[in-house]
Amino acid sequence: MIKDIFDNTILCRNCEKAMKPFLLSRNGFNLRALKCPKCEEMIVHPVDKAEYENFMRLKQKEFNVKMRMVGNSYSVSIPREIVDFMQEQEKIMNNMVKMCFQESGTINLKFNTPSENGENSKSRFIQSKEVRVIKNGKPVLHARKFLDSANPKNSGIKIIKSEESEDQDE
Repeated sequence: MIKDIFDNTILCRNCEKAMKPFLLSRNGFNLRALKCPKCEEMIVHPVDKAEYENFMRLKQKEFNVKMRMVGNSYSVSIPREIVDFMQEQEKIMNNMVKMCFQESGTINLKFNTPSENGENSKSRFIQSKEVRVIKNGKPVLHARKFLDSANPKNSGIKIIKSEESEDQDE
């Protein structure tokens, strides 16, 4: 049987201290990593790194897909390249997908959503949107909207600058 390199003690190449395992989160991915407690040198698991790089490559691509009428609903095809990548993550066929209207012109599909029994309950969504309104070459409004699923009390709209006031919260 093939063993994983991270099952062994790995010494830091700089200071020769034993590296400690931890999870590194990037764009919804949990990457297995090791970190030196002394110099903070870091090593990411090669399999996780390759999978993450594949995700980033797919994320950069823009796909043109067709929308078709199927009964009383519309259907949009998901490119094979995306489905193949997602099947590497887990089997998703015939599973329910959560879909929501994110903003005008944007629909969001969530394939790996938290279930009712608390699976993936440590998922965290942070979203931010900034709006600047300029009228006759002068700033009229500057507002920032943010959502933090882990800390809902921090979510809200902050008006940074408007004609009426300089700094106000809603």
